[in-house]
Amino acid sequence: LYPLASSAAHTFGAAGARARHRAYCCDYAALSLYGLGSALAYSAYVFPPEWVGSTFHDFYIPVAVFNSVLSTGLSCYSRFLEAERPCLSKASRTLAFVYPYIFDSIPIFYRLSRSAAGSCSEGSLPLHSRHSLCALLTFLSFTSRLPERLAPGSFDFIGHSHQVFHICGILGTLFQLEAVSMDMAERRGRFPLPSSLETFGSLGTGAAASLTILWICFRSLRPEPLPREKS
Repeated sequence: LYPLASSAAHTFGAAGARARHRAYCCDYAALSLYGLGSALAYSAYVFPPEWVGSTFHDFYIPVAVFNSVLSTGLSCYSRFLEAERPCLSKASRTLAFVYPYIFDSIPIFYRLSRSAAGSCSEGSLPLHSRHSLCALLTFLSFTSRLPERLAPGSFDFIGHSHQVFHICGILGTLFQLEAVSMDMAERRGRFPLPSSLETFGSLGTGAAASLTILWICFRSLRPEPLPREKS
């Protein structure tokens, strides 16, 4: 979903300021739902066995739903700050996606730390580590604006940080899907799975809240001034 929304945002980004803001708000909402979907998959297949049924596990999905709503709201709000307070806008947008990612990835970070300490070795961990590396590169390319900051105009078409941002993001998603699929195959039948009502209820709540935020943002956007006729 989110690659399609991102492609649409870039496609319609040149259709005027109002259309650009709407398209990117939809892109942010899709990214937030992707994060919520990741949390649902992690809760079912990726959690360390000793954490299953714990208090953290019980509250993991409700907090992830809240984070998804917060992510959509904060990232969409950052569009309204872009013109007058660009630094705050970028910081808000970065926080809107970094915080949910860190929270969702706590089970993975724990498993990776155990593997680094030599206390466990699982087949999916190399894929999880590649996904985490791609996430880090995605963050760095978005925040650093390298290499175009070092040579303005030389990377406008090839090698721009935003291109690196999307490439790392897509590769990270591929590694993530492969890792979760491997965990699902290895752990099938060993842990209780969430019910369909729980899964789709969480997704539905997140989607409904994100759509509500989008509706509010769309109504808050000021109409573009009509072009003046030449006398």
